[in-house]
Amino acid sequence: MRRVARFLVGVVLGGGAFAAYLWFVGVDSVVERATAIASWAIPVVVALVVAEGLADGIGVWASVKPLGRGLSPGESVQFAFAGDFFDTLSPAGPVSSEPIMARFFAVTTGTTYSDALGVRSVAKYVKSGTQLLVSTVLAAILLLDVPAARFLVVSLGGSLVGLAVVGGLAVRSRETVSKGLTAVLGPVVARVSSLYRETPHDQSVVESALDRFWTRILRFRAEPRLVALIGLGGVLEQLLTATALWVALAGTGTHVAVLPIVAIVPLPQVASAVPIPASIGAYDVLLVGALVATTGAPSAGAAAAVLVVRTASLPFALSAGGLAVAFLRGWRPGL
Repeated sequence: MRRVARFLVGVVLGGGAFAAYLWFVGVDSVVERATAIASWAIPVVVALVVAEGLADGIGVWASVKPLGRGLSPGESVQFAFAGDFFDTLSPAGPVSSEPIMARFFAVTTGTTYSDALGVRSVAKYVKSGTQLLVSTVLAAILLLDVPAARFLVVSLGGSLVGLAVVGGLAVRSRETVSKGLTAVLGPVVARVSSLYRETPHDQSVVESALDRFWTRILRFRAEPRLVALIGLGGVLEQLLTATALWVALAGTGTHVAVLPIVAIVPLPQVASAVPIPASIGAYDVLLVGALVATTGAPSAGAAAAVLVVRTASLPFALSAGGLAVAFLRGWRPGL
């Protein structure tokens, strides 16, 4: 009976989010997008979008492996779908969705919130870094001689260097970072915990949580195979997304090379800085512009291809993700 109830909740979550998406975009607009490319390309794009969601489970499994009993392959896919759901709805993408997902990872693996947030922080960092590295190398080889695309090469390279510097400084100065976070979060934790505890949490609770967080991050130095698997999963997702765009472009009659598309896939992620769920609008404009600059595709064809891929990926993340979210353990505060 409980599974039936969870299924119904999942249908409401996924169906409601999908209905909201249709209301925001417009049914007529979705139909127009679907008819903008050849009919043979639609099922191929959908299959690639689903495969990309499944590939995300590789990084989930590898990152959570050190926690408790870890996750089974099926659970990893479930968490990947659920993460996509929160990524889509959260205004800042993974930055705001991973702290939500850490709760469910912790409950399922029988560990703490700090442990779960630590391993998932490593996963997001390694995945983004690997994708940027692949993109920067490809862009330097393929696009450096293309005047319209040079700014993309610089942007990708700068993002990679910035990510490495920020990550390195954060780890090296973790004690200073922890002291600052303790000073900021200590009073907040004390205040919130006073609402449901007779004895509120003190500053030592925050210090202990941060210590576990950094410990989990540093333990990955002894797990190079897991780190490599996280990176491999991220590159596979990148390839599948690029292939979906390439197929959609071919469906509009525009035939271009696929490797330049692989190079630009991570670039529009900066749109997550725009506080809009799924970065609707900002992400699409950035990706269309990058496609035109790197592949020479006509703007109309590039816009149609991006909109078709997004029309397939967003509803899938909302519907399948909503169903996966309903079956997560950890909704009850007492767990």
